[in-house]
Amino acid sequence: MFLYPLKGKAQAVKTSGQINFIENSWGEALKQAAAKNKYIFVDAYATWCGPCKMLKATTFKNNKVAEFYNNNFVNVAIDMEKGDGPQLAAQWGLQAYPTMIIFNSKGKAVYGTVGFIRPDDLIKFGVKALNK
Repeated sequence: MFLYPLKGKAQAVKTSGQINFIENSWGEALKQAAAKNKYIFVDAYATWCGPCKMLKATTFKNNKVAEFYNNNFVNVAIDMEKGDGPQLAAQWGLQAYPTMIIFNSKGKAVYGTVGFIRPDDLIKFGVKALNK
């Protein structure tokens, strides 16, 4: 079990091995976020994107990352070239992949980053977003 500081309180997190993502359903992520009063972590990816594949194979399977994101966020992975992806990419102004965005429980973007990110940096990214 690991502890991460969030505005003066520590969040205990449980081991699970990888980030548990809702696949390609922004609507479901919004519904769960509202019900659980949690922020949403979006992995906006394309199937042909090398850095996207590296994130899925490494960073998203890091135990500390998985524990932190599964405990603190509703996680959704969206293929930006299928289904609602192209419309969301246009709405969010995405220009490169992978793009990771954190939204509040009402669907308003609060923080984002583009490109491959190492596990420790992804945790720092999440902590910053939760403190906004």
